[in-house]
Amino acid sequence: MAEIKEPIEGYGLSKKQGERALFSRIGVVGCGRDGRSIVNLTAQSGLEVVFIEISQEKIQDALSEIEHSLDTKIENWGLTQSEKRATMGRITGSLDYNDLKDCDFVIECIRYEANGERSIALRKEVFRRLEEVLAPDAVIATNATTVIISELSADLVHKERCVSIHFPMSHSDARLLEIVKGIFTTSEVLEKVIRFAHLIKHIPVEVRESSGLVSMRLMVVMLNEACHILMENLASLEDIDKEFTIIYGQRYGIFELADLQGIEKIVMLMEDMFREYGDKKYKASPILWRLYHSKQYGVKERRGFYIYDETGKRLGVNNLI
Repeated sequence: MAEIKEPIEGYGLSKKQGERALFSRIGVVGCGRDGRSIVNLTAQSGLEVVFIEISQEKIQDALSEIEHSLDTKIENWGLTQSEKRATMGRITGSLDYNDLKDCDFVIECIRYEANGERSIALRKEVFRRLEEVLAPDAVIATNATTVIISELSADLVHKERCVSIHFPMSHSDARLLEIVKGIFTTSEVLEKVIRFAHLIKHIPVEVRESSGLVSMRLMVVMLNEACHILMENLASLEDIDKEFTIIYGQRYGIFELADLQGIEKIVMLMEDMFREYGDKKYKASPILWRLYHSKQYGVKERRGFYIYDETGKRLGVNNLI
């Protein structure tokens, strides 16, 4: 039998009872759609997760949504009842940042504003509060694509432990994690996050600090071009999506993907990238602005490029575009 040379305790397993292991507990601040996905994914990977919300009602809503997603997975033969119970047993919701004190990795994932914007000042406040309760070697991350981690961490004492990560969660098989090392981030912290990616069975991709990273810069340009094709009446919305899925081997069409991501988030992201790069390819199409101004944001509002029922099932094309 081959000798195992790498210590297993580095991957969340302890060689003796009572010894604190790396990634023994993960924290998430904000349990909206993206936060829930991260909590769910991490708990299913066998890690304990504590998430912070602003009210008991939001905590219960988050737990209910996570349980519902697990039930859906059971219905599709992707999970057993015992696995669901084990997953839910690893998840704790809290109103108190002090409950994160034993976490060695905390991900900021606060909600977007109603118009799709995310406050840098509010995120900085989250980072400040995290630094007050976490051990100096605990990693602090933001799950964002347009906010520069060096800016968020600039006022912290231990700014070297901050990174930016992004889960491009278009579907459950998109197991890739973009990791951004800031100006102050140490190589040791970067290695920890790479190990975390492997632990949750994601492929780590290192990306330099930039607005939109790689995944969203690719996505918004394709979406803009699809909108131009639609405006030129070259093909129907459904047929454009059909070509995108069949020719390029994608699970979702580009318009479906936009509805899943949230039109309001995409438009604000594109505005950020246009300001950052000054390239008109990032300027949102008039169709996107029409949906944005009419608050037809996609799946969560039950109307975007398509219309949806209360479960998120697609019913047909939105003829109000």
